Amino acid sequence: MSLGYQDDQPTRDEVDALPGATVLEFGQNWCGICRAATPDIDRVLNARPELRRIKVADGKGLPLGRSLGVKLWPTLVLMRDGIEVARVVRPNSAAEIEQALHEAGLGE
Repeated sequence: MSLGYQDDQPTRDEVDALPGATVLEFGQNWCGICRAATPDIDRVLNARPELRRIKVADGKGLPLGRSLGVKLWPTLVLMRDGIEVARVVRPNSAAEIEQALHEAGLGE
């Protein structure tokens, strides 16, 4: 079962140029921790269609994750107009993701 993380990823310049709210979700399709967190991540982000969501297959030496300092999966990098405003690493609950969105000004 694929979690939808895409090998084809935008460049850092492309991400920095994105207008509005974006969530970069870093992980791997084979990652058990990513699989466990997916229901909570999906529940929160699917309820917010106004947020652009980009699922990035991350790994050693891949430039986008390295440029943002991603070390653990899943990691959600919350951005507004190409600038990081919050980050959630290995979320344990939907509430943790909701709180980060709210504190970043991206929540309801």
